[in-house]
Amino acid sequence: MANFQEEIINWYLINKRDLPWRNTQDPYKIWLSEIILQQTRVQQGLPYYLKFLKAFPRIDDFAQASEQDVLALWQGLGYYSRARNMRKTAIQIMDLFNGEFPKTEKELLSLFGVGKYSAAAIGSFAFKLPLAVVDGNVYRVLSRVFNIDTPIDTPQGQRAFQELASTLLPRHTPDTYNQAIMEFGALQCTPKSPDCFNCVLSTICIGRMEKNIDVLPVKIKSIKTRNRFFAYQVFIDDDNKTIIQERGPKDIWQGLYEFPLLEFESEELIMNFMNTEASKIREVSNVIRHKLTHQLIFAYFIVYSKAELPNDLKPNQKAMPFSNIHSLPMSRLMEKFLESVNPILFA
Repeated sequence: MANFQEEIINWYLINKRDLPWRNTQDPYKIWLSEIILQQTRVQQGLPYYLKFLKAFPRIDDFAQASEQDVLALWQGLGYYSRARNMRKTAIQIMDLFNGEFPKTEKELLSLFGVGKYSAAAIGSFAFKLPLAVVDGNVYRVLSRVFNIDTPIDTPQGQRAFQELASTLLPRHTPDTYNQAIMEFGALQCTPKSPDCFNCVLSTICIGRMEKNIDVLPVKIKSIKTRNRFFAYQVFIDDDNKTIIQERGPKDIWQGLYEFPLLEFESEELIMNFMNTEASKIREVSNVIRHKLTHQLIFAYFIVYSKAELPNDLKPNQKAMPFSNIHSLPMSRLMEKFLESVNPILFA
């Protein structure tokens, strides 16, 4: 155990990336980075971290922001519930903790969007609490080094890895060790083709000795991807106004804006619909495929010929100049379409 801790920390001190949230013990900045980096690569998340920190330098700035302001800054990262929970957390800290981040695991876990991993990260990095982080990188390192084939997506596996991680955690440097093992998984013990030949743990890695690296960690659950078929109606009138609508709750992209949407059970039904609307249609986009965690979306954007906008707008819809819709928070799918359109089409 001592060899494992020493090798991991020494490797980290030599190989760690210079990232801004590693140069602070400010729990606000650490919390900001941890939530942004959930299910997001560092390279992608770093610009968002800097953007959020510039817009909201302190927790009270964040608490005063509107949901639309937060979603607009978050646009493109996906998993928008994280952004909403961040705003709720900022308000919660101002209201219940007098603007100060809580310093115990129990209180950290009471914050919106903060689970066991995030609480351990914030607690250990900001306050040196002896809390072991267990994320995808940690699962991978521990399962390989200790040759553990207990599935990580089961309660039994999660308990076992959490207990092992806690046992390995050095109480005097939990912050450095936690950063080290996560960085080791991200850079050295990678999911595919890890460089075992040049690994500082090669002499103690049981998974390597047993030739099990490629099959560890083990997962048993497989969630089927759901296919969805979208037809967006892009109405443009003679004044270049269009209709935009806000997505409601209990589905993807809650609170984001899009063109009026019709959802169908198959691509064939979209084609049938477009045939019935052919006399009104000016242009149809190529199908845009957009992959989410458990959904694959096939989207068509149907641009209607210039005419008056429909009068029977729904409560979540509004008419506005086409050139202004970029100011609204939108999904990456909407961005893909807007990036691909010919500007002449909307002139």
